[in-house]
Amino acid sequence: MSGKNKLRKFSELLEMTNVYENFDFHKPELVHTPGNIVEPKGNWKQEVFQNENPLVLELACGRGEYALGLSRLYPEKNFIGIDIKGARIWKGASIAKEEALENVRFIRTKIELITHFFAKDEIDEIWITFPDPFLKDRKENRRLTSPIFLNLYQQILKPNGVVRLKTDNPKLYQYSLDTFSDDPHGRIIFHHHSIYEMGYLPEELQLKTYYEAKHLEDKCTIKYIEYMLN
Repeated sequence: MSGKNKLRKFSELLEMTNVYENFDFHKPELVHTPGNIVEPKGNWKQEVFQNENPLVLELACGRGEYALGLSRLYPEKNFIGIDIKGARIWKGASIAKEEALENVRFIRTKIELITHFFAKDEIDEIWITFPDPFLKDRKENRRLTSPIFLNLYQQILKPNGVVRLKTDNPKLYQYSLDTFSDDPHGRIIFHHHSIYEMGYLPEELQLKTYYEAKHLEDKCTIKYIEYMLN
């Protein structure tokens, strides 16, 4: 992507009503068009979506393919895609605007900051779809299923809230199984090492991100875990 094109998208993000941005990671606050600082923490359903429907996050959402797909499947739920990459957020937000999807929003920020933007028990589900596995041991704490991140999720998930992971990476899959199994605050309620070998595949698992389609072309198996907070 050219520098001019990226700058154009960053500029357009500032005007998108379905996007919230955090510009200073040392000062965790959200900016919403037209440049207003907003504090929707604890009130996303009422203030932003103007309903009481369940609230679902997609972390490291990229272009937001999963958040968009889920929002089409489940109009009775609210979805928020979170990513640090502005150009990717722009893509998902643009599609949501074109399709008039009112039950999906996007936040440009670091995932490490989510407890600043969501209150205790505010989130019903979290999806993590094909995240960077950070395979080197020294980068373990950057994996989105590490104990550090699991602690963050537990601060915002409702009791019986669910974390859902899709990945093609066998090391991340096994690592996540171990992490979830060792956690005293929740339990694994389902997992499968190759979902396309299952007899029945729910609609939400049939959704494919760009990376999943690419991995399937390369004959990778797609793995899935559901972890539920006690």
